[in-house]
Amino acid sequence: MSPAVPTEARPSAGVLLLAGSPGDLDVALEAEETLNELRISSRLRVVSAHRTPDAAVECARSAEADGFGVIIAFAGLAAHLAGVTAAHSLLPVIGVPCSAGPLQGVDAVLATLQMPSGTPVATVAIDGAKNAALLAARILALHDPDLRKRLDSLRERDRERYRPDRVEAELKKRRKDREGRGP
Repeated sequence: MSPAVPTEARPSAGVLLLAGSPGDLDVALEAEETLNELRISSRLRVVSAHRTPDAAVECARSAEADGFGVIIAFAGLAAHLAGVTAAHSLLPVIGVPCSAGPLQGVDAVLATLQMPSGTPVATVAIDGAKNAALLAARILALHDPDLRKRLDSLRERDRERYRPDRVEAELKKRRKDREGRGP
């Protein structure tokens, strides 16, 4: 059975990237790079659920009117940004827990996963910016056949790395490199 392709094509909306602090920017930039590769527009903002709560709420409330179709929220430690965003927008929200503090993101992943019923947040791995961007792209591709083709092409390029001849060449190279190191 072939996958369903949307019949009503419309250009993809963009993705709003919300970093909870300047410390989360490197992770957010990784998502931005993936979106750029897929030719999906995005905007990156730094807003904090705790330090700039009014700005965080305003971003969430205005995102759809501003042309965004998905929001990705990046936050470490208490990681409340994704939940606050989901509470103030009907757009899909993807939470990216960021490694920070003494627990290196474990606290953030738990905070992002444990949303109350009625406030859904899709959560990816700690520092999982690329998967967050790809998930956002898949959501947008539901109504954009051209984006769906670009996603399929990206997936096929990724699969090329696992062809047996490429894996064998990599294994051979690594064995040779290990021989040169000695015991």
